[in-house]
Amino acid sequence: MARTSPPPFASPLPLLSLFAFFFILAVSEAVDDSIHDVLRSRGLPPGILPKAVKSYTLGDNGLLEVFLEGPCLTKYDTRAYFESVIRGNLSYGQLTDLVGLTQEELFLWLPVKDIIVDDPSSGLILFDIVVAHKQLSLSLFEDPPECGPDDKRVPSLRSGFRRNVWKTEKSVSEYR
Repeated sequence: MARTSPPPFASPLPLLSLFAFFFILAVSEAVDDSIHDVLRSRGLPPGILPKAVKSYTLGDNGLLEVFLEGPCLTKYDTRAYFESVIRGNLSYGQLTDLVGLTQEELFLWLPVKDIIVDDPSSGLILFDIVVAHKQLSLSLFEDPPECGPDDKRVPSLRSGFRRNVWKTEKSVSEYR
């Protein structure tokens, strides 16, 4: 009778390599989520930020910093101006304490402080624009808008917004 040898031991290396590949793929997809995917997962519409996002950081404390390719102008119901960097605190359904976003209201450029979706089923989104709360349809923000180059006529908060408001207040007081 011939002696048979035991079956060769199968190496676990190919199986481990395959597992490692799928693990790395899953982790990299989670890390590489676009800011628009992150907004959607946090209960906000992806279109509150333009397509021109170069990168972003999101801290454990909810501090969101979004870096655009450059300052840009877009339009929702009115014109909106995004600076190169937008900062705010991101929590579910809210982007608060915003810096770097202004919106044109009645010929004035006013900073947007908060963007809030209290109840998605209402179909409304709330913009806190310093002097007023403005409710808009969520459908305006379904898709990230194209954002054009900086329009030099649009004042940013750092480069003259306060000067423009002061001039307006001064000119109003002159008529009294």
